[in-house]
Parts: sequence; structure tokens; C-alpha cells
Amino acid sequence: MAKEVWAGGNMLYPLPVVMVSCANEAGERDIVTVAWTGTVCTNPPMLYISLRPERHSYHIIRESGEFVVNLVSRGLQQACDWCGVRSGRAYDKWAECGLTAAPASTLSHAPLIAEAPVSLECRVVEVKELGSHHMFLAEVTAVQVERELLDERGSLDLARADLTAYSHGTYHELGRELGTFGYSVRKKGAAGKAPKASMPGSSPKGGSKKPGKGATSKGVAGKATASKGPKGMSTTKARKAAKATGTTAKAKGENKPEKHAARKAGKLTPAKDRRTTTYHIPAHDPNHRRSTRKH
Repeated sequence: MAKEVWAGGNMLYPLPVVMVSCANEAGERDIVTVAWTGTVCTNPPMLYISLRPERHSYHIIRESGEFVVNLVSRGLQQACDWCGVRSGRAYDKWAECGLTAAPASTLSHAPLIAEAPVSLECRVVEVKELGSHHMFLAEVTAVQVERELLDERGSLDLARADLTAYSHGTYHELGRELGTFGYSVRKKGAAGKAPKASMPGSSPKGGSKKPGKGATSKGVAGKATASKGPKGMSTTKARKAAKATGTTAKAKGENKPEKHAARKAGKLTPAKDRRTTTYHIPAHDPNHRRSTRKH
């Protein structure tokens, strides 16, 4: 595939587009649209935003040391674009866009946008003056989420938020789902879900071991158990040994009188009286099952 070589530039797309809200002790507040943003650390949870020093919101964040990253839904997209092309020096963006400032739970000054589906409260840890943009590294101190985005189990379902993205000067809606994290290594037919973990004794690839000839069904531990003949030999080996010596097995039903006598004497338990013991695998085992074995 032929490619052209260009000079180094920012071609890392698509990106999340967010609305950053901020305020300082003097009462100044603003909203700025940012696409140069992303996650930088999981523990502690950290993200960054990069701003030009000439932006009105820059000195507000620099002075207060805090801001809120508000994710953008399709319904907020026009306001998001407007806040990115108008300056807070000339406009009250909250009033112009009809947005509501709501209090943050962990910050002193910066409000969150009540209409945003998800808001991440951030406290600045470090400022890196890189060049045209200065990077604000910040720790995420709290996250506020719309209740409508939670599923029946209380888990966050961001697909319900209708989020948008930014790609090379253009806004886009997120498209259809292609898979979930790790789907490329899951078994076929898993429908986006991880395959069930195998029981002890299963094959390395997760499949069950197939019992060989003369083997019974799986025992309690999940391992195939071979049927034993005389002196511990498997049934198959016992048959081969009988053929080699010229001996033959008794015809079916030939030993019924002996069995009847033994049962009458109390030495043999009828099959219907045999007890079935249920073995319980501990409840904390992810492969919690029951299996039975007859005695």
C-alpha cells in the first residue's frame, strides 16, 4: 500500500471533544471547548487538557488549580462548538447557551455543566509549558453521572449518552459497536461475552478432556475416570487379555443366582438403594457447579 510522507503534525484522530468548565475565587467563570485531552494514568486517576495561554479560561484554571471536564452528547454539540469559537471575554457562555452551572462535590470554585451526561472533577497537579499549548495534568477527584445512564445492575452504559467525537476538524457521532475489550481472543459464538472458565482437569485451551475407550463420565473433580478390570487393569485391557488366554466372559445373566443369594444375605445392596452423594464446589469458585457420584 503506497503512502505519502508528510511533515510531523497532529494526526491522532478521532479524539473526544469535551467542554471544560472553570471558575476562580474572583467570580470569573467560563466554558472552553477542548479536543487536546485524554487519560494519562489509572491509579491515581489522572487526565490532561492542553490550552493556549491566550485563551480566557487559561488564567482562570491556572489561578484556581481546578476545572471540570464535561463529556459532550449529541444534544450539547452545538453549544460545544459555539463555546470553542467565542471568547469568554466578550460573552457569558453559560447564559448564551442556556447552560446550568451545578456545584462540584470536591472542588471549591469550578462548577460542572448540569446538562452534561458525565462530569469529571479535576484538581491540577502540574502544568507543563510545552510550546503553543500548556498541558494541565490533573487528578480526577470525583465523577458525576446521570442516573439514566445506569443499567439495571447499576453499571455505567455510556452508549446511552449519545457521545460525540472530533476528527480532523469535523464532529462525529459514535457509530455501531464492533466488539468489547478482548473480543478478538474469545471463543467464537461468545456474543461479546467471555467464555466460561473451565473446571479443573480441562484441556489448556479451555475445552474438556475427552474420555478414552473404557472411560466413564467425569468425576467430581472433572477428570475422566477409566473403568477398571481385574487387578486395576482397564476394561479394554482385560478384554484383550481374555482373548489372548482363550478365556471368555460369562454369558449375560449367568451369575444372577449368585447375585440373588448375595443380596439375600445382605452382602450386596440393590441398585435402587444406593445413595447418591452431592459434592458442592465452594460458592466462591467462579465455576460453581454440582456433580454427583454413586457409591
